[in-house]
Amino acid sequence: MPKNPRTVDRRILKTKRAIKTAFAKLLSEKDINDITISDIAAYADINRKTFYNYYSGIYEVVDEIENDLVDKFDEMVTEIDLRKNVNSPYMVFEKITAVINTDPDFFGYLMNMNDNVSLMTKLVDLLKDKTRSILVRYLDLSNERMELMLEYTITGIVAVYRNWFNTGRSRPIEAISVDISELCFKGINGFLDFDVRAATT
Repeated sequence: MPKNPRTVDRRILKTKRAIKTAFAKLLSEKDINDITISDIAAYADINRKTFYNYYSGIYEVVDEIENDLVDKFDEMVTEIDLRKNVNSPYMVFEKITAVINTDPDFFGYLMNMNDNVSLMTKLVDLLKDKTRSILVRYLDLSNERMELMLEYTITGIVAVYRNWFNTGRSRPIEAISVDISELCFKGINGFLDFDVRAATT
């Protein structure tokens, strides 16, 4: 009896997801140059042959992770309308939250990677590029001020999410995203006012 194509596709997706999650977990524990195919296979609960069915080597896994993230953030960016979202800033971060919630363990490992891993730098640069592509549509800023704002906000946002992943995730990620949205769009004064109002309602 021929196999159902959907079943085969789901099996492939599940295996590749296990490989990428295993790789991300290993990146949170050691340098990329110290990771072997055998390490990834063991964490993913597959054999080396299965790994080579999908990837020629470790850096092909890196490329696919990067491409996956580019696709996710590209899709997210096309749905953002800053004019509509400026009065409801959480709507922007709701999209980021939705991306993270597609695989929180995987993103947790990525956020916990060693600082010397270039992939984390690439992820931050990706966020900056995508954010810049939105802001230039609406803001007339010099390159210097644009870069300053991106460095301040994106680095801060990533730091907050990394801290959330690395400290037990005690608060819902939706609550963290609400706080970040208030800080980014209204500044410290707006955030403190928001916090006071939230405490008194």
